[in-house]
Amino acid sequence: MCNKKQFDGKSAIITGGGQGLGEAIVRRLASEGANVVIADINLDACSKLAETVAAEYDVKAIPVKADVTNDDDVAAMVKACTDAFGKLDILVCNAGILKSGDVRDFATSDWRKVIDVNLVGYFVCAREASKVMEQQKSGTIIQINSKSGKRGSFKNSAYAASKFGGIGFTQSLALELAPFGVRVNSICPGNLLDSPLWVNSLYKQYAERWGITEEEVRKKYEAQVPLGRGTSYDDITNTVVFLASDQSSYMTGQAINVTGGQVMSP
Repeated sequence: MCNKKQFDGKSAIITGGGQGLGEAIVRRLASEGANVVIADINLDACSKLAETVAAEYDVKAIPVKADVTNDDDVAAMVKACTDAFGKLDILVCNAGILKSGDVRDFATSDWRKVIDVNLVGYFVCAREASKVMEQQKSGTIIQINSKSGKRGSFKNSAYAASKFGGIGFTQSLALELAPFGVRVNSICPGNLLDSPLWVNSLYKQYAERWGITEEEVRKKYEAQVPLGRGTSYDDITNTVVFLASDQSSYMTGQAINVTGGQVMSP
């Protein structure tokens, strides 16, 4: 009986991999047989997850402390992968932050921070990974974008700007790397209504702002989605696996909506 998994022998780096969606992506790729570098600014979270993943999925898992905006950190992250596994097959650029507010009161420093992490960080990671992948003549880069990369977001202008920019970079990098057999794509999720960000923070914030209950906040957001529910981690990790696999070998430069129909434009 053959138990071979589709990413056996493959190596992957996941940024922002220590918790939340990043952790879900780490676990899914590891469950498919990939050896993983778990990169995050929180090294303790990475280390604990690496131990768990290695034991649970029988793969190699390496924790790396990395600030995606720091050139040296990112170069060391990529080197850790190639030193351990000899190659880099999959890069998932998941690290990101969100700061919202009325543009008239938005601090310049906060605006720059969002752009720096979400857009410059994506550029730095993809640049370093592409150096390895170009030499290999293979590899795939996947950016976790957002539905806010497809249309403006109310009082969320810095985040939307960073994500719109990310799609432009995805398409541009895809053009540059196509001759080397390297593919670059983005995933644009809808609202992760069961994620820690929503459960621990946003429901309460919006309930207080609008004078309604947290359950009413959830129903309000679900009502915006044709399929009637929020985006799940599985919805996103399924798409990550597809884009990382040979099943998507003819796809590059794409920004794929995973929004339950909430965003239908290209």
